[in-house]
Amino acid sequence: MVTLSTKTHHFKQPLKEFLASNPFPEPLTLGFFYREKMRAIHHIAPDQELPKILEVGGGQSGLTSLLYPQAKITNIDFNPEYAKAPCNQQEQVSFVCGDATDLPFADASFDAVTMFDLLEHVPDDQKAISEALRVLRPQGFLLISTPNENWRFPYYKFMQSICPSEAEVMAEWGHVRRGYTLAELQDLINLPYKKSATFINPLTVLNHDVAFSKLSHRQRRILCKLLSPLTWVSYYLHQPQRLGTETASLWQKE
Repeated sequence: MVTLSTKTHHFKQPLKEFLASNPFPEPLTLGFFYREKMRAIHHIAPDQELPKILEVGGGQSGLTSLLYPQAKITNIDFNPEYAKAPCNQQEQVSFVCGDATDLPFADASFDAVTMFDLLEHVPDDQKAISEALRVLRPQGFLLISTPNENWRFPYYKFMQSICPSEAEVMAEWGHVRRGYTLAELQDLINLPYKKSATFINPLTVLNHDVAFSKLSHRQRRILCKLLSPLTWVSYYLHQPQRLGTETASLWQKE
């Protein structure tokens, strides 16, 4: 008798394992916002074989290799120091120091391109997208995360006394723009998007803004723990299309 296996093969890391690999320090307090980002990215990421993936601006997070552990990842970043990061020492990861607007790769050479928290940092975002689509194979996927039209810092005015200004934060993080609506991304990419998911909602944003406030590390950690019940409940209740301050989106090249 032949027994047929009902086990489904997953090409992307299962959500539980993916979230458990959160590279941000103190992932359940100060780094909880990164968990939200990872869940949204996992939601939009296709679960199919993608042998070669280009991660643009992956830096030292290694997020794409955590999401697709079986794929061959090329991480290109402008900062040469990131070559020494542990995530870029993995066998399946190659690090290249380079510019998102001038990718040193042949046309149609990758099955997917990821640009997580990148476009808001690039002055010539149109050129960056053009280059990403150039190196992407037909039917290949483009995965993006950016702040959206609801992003501001701090989100609530009553937080202003303990938080730096939005201008200070944008300068520190190297943002050249606040973010994008889905319509603006569609104009930029000129492809229909396949899927999207918001993250950091109007309740979990409190934890996010405390994490980047001017308070001491100890004060921020204590406040994040006090906010934990609210943060976890609103995190679990959040739906991908509900109001959020950032968006993960999936696009496919025709």
